[in-house]
Amino acid sequence: MHPAFSVVFFTTATGAGYGLLALLGVLGGLGFIPVDFWLGFIGMGLALGLIAAGLLSSTGHLGRPERAWRAFSQWRSSWLSREGVASVATFIPACMFGIGWVFFGRSGGWVAAAGLLSAAGAVVTVCTTGMIYASLKPIAQWHSRYTLPAYLIFAGMTGSVLANALLQGFNAGSGAVLAGALLATVIGWGWKLATWRHNDRLEIPTTANTATGLAGGEVRSIEWPHTEENYLLKEMGFRIARKHSAKLRLITQALAFAAPVLLLAAAFFTPRPFAALASALAAPLQFAGMLVERWLFFAEAKHTVTLYYGR
Repeated sequence: MHPAFSVVFFTTATGAGYGLLALLGVLGGLGFIPVDFWLGFIGMGLALGLIAAGLLSSTGHLGRPERAWRAFSQWRSSWLSREGVASVATFIPACMFGIGWVFFGRSGGWVAAAGLLSAAGAVVTVCTTGMIYASLKPIAQWHSRYTLPAYLIFAGMTGSVLANALLQGFNAGSGAVLAGALLATVIGWGWKLATWRHNDRLEIPTTANTATGLAGGEVRSIEWPHTEENYLLKEMGFRIARKHSAKLRLITQALAFAAPVLLLAAAFFTPRPFAALASALAAPLQFAGMLVERWLFFAEAKHTVTLYYGR
């Protein structure tokens, strides 16, 4: 599949934003982290800013972005439409929670309820995003048991690393949040390795024979149905060399997982200025690594429509 940067950024930014929003909604609403104006203002601004930037970026891949609003009407049958509805609906309790927690300096009561609703909405929205890809049967690498959990794990991972960096920066660091960020990164690393192993061993049952419905003998493409590449081949027939894929996988592991694990582990054993610096450095490195991971997620996927073109 063609890895358009708008969609790569969308899935990375919204995942981190919703992960951070869910943690702030639960921890802030229930009073597990202190009520502080600038902590809340920057935290909620970062979470909602990432979500908004990601959603706006996703329209860049549309042929007619001005018609994006029409996608909301297909929520009965389209996961893309359900994602749009869920994302907009989540902004309502998120704004209520932000107003109560940041501007009124309150936690508990209706602020806690709004925070929990924000967290639930964030989880539902991430699930709908994952199902957009997991429901696509023509792409075997996505239509597997690994796709949906990956979206939830990576959202929790990037969100917790951001939350830890925020808390450490305001000297409100929690050992539980730091440990959770480290554990989530280790789990994400393991899940990504398991996904790659599954996809590398994947035997796709669809062939040119089954795709065309022609039985008997081997179906071969004599010549292309077009004299030059068309939209399907540009979007669905994108291919990446194996050697480039291997290098990008190493970059993903180094930036998204290995470096944050080392930095977060170092934060356990160093005093505050160095712990805050290590935590702050882990977040952008992981975000950059996840951009590479998302690029590979699209680039390594193969659509069965390419069988009609002899691929």
